[in-house]
Amino acid sequence: MSTHRTAGNSPEPETFRLSFRAARGAGAQRNRTQQVEPESVCDLELGYRTGSSDFQLHGRILCCQCGIPISPNPANMCVACLRAQVDITEGIPKQVNVHFCKQCERYLQPPGTWMQCALESRELLTLCLKKLKSPLTKVRLIDAGFIWTEPHSKRLKVKLTVQKEVISGTILQQVFVVDFVILPQMCDDCHRVEAKDYWKAVVQVRQKTPHKKTFYYLEQLILKHKLHQNTLRVKEIHDGLDFYYGSKQHAQKMVDFLQCTVPCKYKTSQRLISHDVHSNSYNYKSTFSVEIVPVCKDNLVCLPLRLAHSLGNISQICVCVRVTSTIHLIDPNSLQIAEIDGSTYWRYPFYSLCQPGQLEEFIVMDIDIVGDCNRVPGTGTISTRHTLAEVWVQKTSEMDTNRQYHCRTHLGHLLNYGDLVLGFDLVNSNLNDECVNKMNPQRVPDVVLIKKSYDRGRRQHRRNWKLKELDKDHEDMGTDDERQYLEFLEDLEDDDIIRKNVNIYRDSSKIPVESDTDDDGAPRISLAEMLDDLHISVDATGGEGADMID
Repeated sequence: MSTHRTAGNSPEPETFRLSFRAARGAGAQRNRTQQVEPESVCDLELGYRTGSSDFQLHGRILCCQCGIPISPNPANMCVACLRAQVDITEGIPKQVNVHFCKQCERYLQPPGTWMQCALESRELLTLCLKKLKSPLTKVRLIDAGFIWTEPHSKRLKVKLTVQKEVISGTILQQVFVVDFVILPQMCDDCHRVEAKDYWKAVVQVRQKTPHKKTFYYLEQLILKHKLHQNTLRVKEIHDGLDFYYGSKQHAQKMVDFLQCTVPCKYKTSQRLISHDVHSNSYNYKSTFSVEIVPVCKDNLVCLPLRLAHSLGNISQICVCVRVTSTIHLIDPNSLQIAEIDGSTYWRYPFYSLCQPGQLEEFIVMDIDIVGDCNRVPGTGTISTRHTLAEVWVQKTSEMDTNRQYHCRTHLGHLLNYGDLVLGFDLVNSNLNDECVNKMNPQRVPDVVLIKKSYDRGRRQHRRNWKLKELDKDHEDMGTDDERQYLEFLEDLEDDDIIRKNVNIYRDSSKIPVESDTDDDGAPRISLAEMLDDLHISVDATGGEGADMID
């Protein structure tokens, strides 16, 4: 079977080829062919090869129907009379319906399979021929190909060449055209997407924190790995997200992905919808409840004493520098770092002492870099990305007083005299935590510095990149949500480790920059890094044009 195209909007006239097999003596040939190519369907003209030696040898006979001279054949009839007596295309429909889903651009292959096929492709020709599979069993298919039609005509024309043995072993060949009418029909997957209330499984992701940094990071991971393609609906609520799916397998795949990307735990439940007593089949709706650890980036935590000892005698007061598949902590007094996975956290749970919304602004009055200090045997790993320093700071809201605070910080590589820094004031805070109450008050620092402060308006104005977002059902973003999202964008600029897991796209509406830092020292994302992360998933001609390319 071959695939070819024939130019023109109307089918070509039918062509007949007559072959016969007869034994007329020992020296007679077994196969002779006669071809007629008429100028129109109604006006048939027989063509003979008068110069052939076969015709001169055997002569001619008269057709038993119309009496015109023809070459001898087993039927003793000309092609026109033979066609009038026998139609080998009888029973083969000349017009067939093909169903097409406009949403996902797939064709229906009965009984329930939907296929992605380009126009005039081999896959589409196979699908069309399968619609004629039963009628074509009575004839022999010689050739098949598309006849060009307008793409918007909702018609597919297929030119078929078939053969069939008729009277007295005569083989008749005929060419005809079958019209396939494209009818719109929504597939089951698209129907479930449009009917947003139809679902069989839901994944409820929750995190009991007032900040959404973890969810913003999780959203970018889902977009990068394309885990949102099978979702019927994504609904945003005040403390998490709900993902609706048409099958339990897709929901289980999302749960497995969450377990690999963020520290969490989950529970499963199902509700019986219907039961068929005859086939003993059950229809359930499944619910996966996923809970993420209630710790976000820039949170101040107090570890249980037993957990702190198991992590290399790290200090109980630590700062969460990032949350990926594990919780990354750092001790601001010794630069000791530790990682806590989900299973360890749920065995020894701890909570945030202070949230990012409680950060206060300090100004650096004096700073001294601390050299190599004596390490106690048995301690954990020391961070090489940070520098330990002793600083004197003063609140910007208390500049009219002489009150200053002394502390150690892990931000010695960023801070200089006169810089602004954000931190938590533990002296004037009411810490309601069981682990803090059991600690020696002298081991609780007065101030814990979290990050250096930059001009947010200037950073936002010079930001020449953007992120994609999930298509969620949510209300308008409030002022607090916009502030949290801007803080997440600043975290991406500050932390290159998190930035590697996120697809960052260049904002063409803004002029790209060539340097990685601003005049005020604020970190920025380089243009080369944005180009490396940029991924084009469609053809340059557009979504519709890309689908038509083989």
